[in-house]
Amino acid sequence: MFKSVKHTKVSDEIANQIKQLILDGKLKPGDRLPPERDLIKQLGVSRPSLREALNALVSVGFLEVRQAKRTFVKSVTSKLIEDPLTLLIKADEQKIFDLIEVRKAVEVWAAYHAAERASKEDIQKLETVIADMKRAFEEGRPWEKQDADFHLAIAQATHNTIHAHIMSGIYDLLRESVGSVFRDRTKIKKLLDQHLKIINAIKSHSPDKARERILEHLNYVEAEVKKAPRH
Repeated sequence: MFKSVKHTKVSDEIANQIKQLILDGKLKPGDRLPPERDLIKQLGVSRPSLREALNALVSVGFLEVRQAKRTFVKSVTSKLIEDPLTLLIKADEQKIFDLIEVRKAVEVWAAYHAAERASKEDIQKLETVIADMKRAFEEGRPWEKQDADFHLAIAQATHNTIHAHIMSGIYDLLRESVGSVFRDRTKIKKLLDQHLKIINAIKSHSPDKARERILEHLNYVEAEVKKAPRH
């Protein structure tokens, strides 16, 4: 009836601990894990055990290794959402309007709850992202990454782990859907102004105002996408 109790492998304990931090939302999509040396010290484990744990989490889709062998938390929905949607939109450009329609439903909800739940750290992150976007714009550098980071930061400010992973899963679609349309500096400046209004509503913990501001922003994005020439 009973089975012998087996000791858990150290690598399994490490993997379970990291996985739990991801599930609890303490490690968010896009977060970079500390360097290997720091993790070994914090966890009190050997390098082989740590690497075995990280490789296991990469193989099941919780982590990914990017440039310079840096390890990041991955959206658990990315392959389920991003790749099929990318193919769908490439096959029919009109599907971009379906994406915007879904974004309205999802991000209006997010802005509302971010205004209710955002911590000081969440608001600081939003302000940092928008400052980076403004600086990139003023210096004539690409700003699309910061724009997508802004919307992802709102998702994270809801403290809803599933929502944050879904938004991270369509991160590249968010970036591409705006960047290909907004080339005029006056229009980009308007995007920045709208972002600032959204931040102010979240910062003042005004859910209804945050919902209005982000809907106003997405309606503007939709209108500009409709005016853009189609291939």
